[in-house]
Amino acid sequence: MSVRELVVLGTASQVPTRHRNHNGYLLRWDGEGILFDPGEGTQRQMLRAGAAAHDLNRICVTHFHGDHSLGLAGVIQRINLDKVPHRITAHYPRSGQRFFDRLRYATAYRETVSLTEAPVDADGTLATTEAYTLQARRLSHPVESFGYRLVEPDGRRMLPDRLAAHGIKGPDVSRIQREGSLNGVTLEAVSEVRRGQRFAFVMDTRLCEGVHALAEGCDLLVIESTFLDGDERLAEEYGHLTAGQAARVARDAGVRHLVLTHFSQRYTDPEEFERQARAAGFEGELTVASDLLRVALPKRR
Repeated sequence: MSVRELVVLGTASQVPTRHRNHNGYLLRWDGEGILFDPGEGTQRQMLRAGAAAHDLNRICVTHFHGDHSLGLAGVIQRINLDKVPHRITAHYPRSGQRFFDRLRYATAYRETVSLTEAPVDADGTLATTEAYTLQARRLSHPVESFGYRLVEPDGRRMLPDRLAAHGIKGPDVSRIQREGSLNGVTLEAVSEVRRGQRFAFVMDTRLCEGVHALAEGCDLLVIESTFLDGDERLAEEYGHLTAGQAARVARDAGVRHLVLTHFSQRYTDPEEFERQARAAGFEGELTVASDLLRVALPKRR
């Protein structure tokens, strides 16, 4: 059975706490696993979450600040230690190639796995598979940063009443799906568009065009809210979002499920992030992330 869920491995910003590890997020998308921003300690958090190196197909790094990338060394070495049998692709800002190289070869180990480097240097599509299209958009942070978005291709939902009206049943249902028409009846006449699901991952950034583009129409949006609204000036100075800003982005983009994360250690009450997000007018499903939490993508409407 296909699984689409987010496994939260860490939720702290620059400084981890007793209860929050550095960043790390594993998206399970049917049979694939995409690891986003593996900060320090990600390898251990994967173990605690029941995730293995064999589960990974892609690694996506938004930028090369330590809380988003120091875990790369351990994860890459674990991939090789476990001799993962399939190819793994790594996406990251091309401007940080020297940092990726240092982390990939931080210490001596035996390379056994084909790790494909696919750096990002502009907005656009990074990969297209049968299950999704992976896109990147530039964000606004003191170092170059990109957010990521997965878009499932639209499909078609068969309509039983229309099939029955045209006398289409049994094997003929599969046939009209394959061929597009049957005895003069088109596929469009007996089905409707089933919108593909959308997921976005937005980390360290100020408000910018890229944030809104990534969030547009998402079923699940994972977005940083490093600061509370009272510290909006600090958020702007350091290139971050507040809870209220993130929630307004989600509200205006029609997001169905909003996941707030990447919290500054200065705050001790996680519920205040939810209160401020609700005060900003977001009415959809809302999760204030915690380590090792699992968040399922919303069911299709």
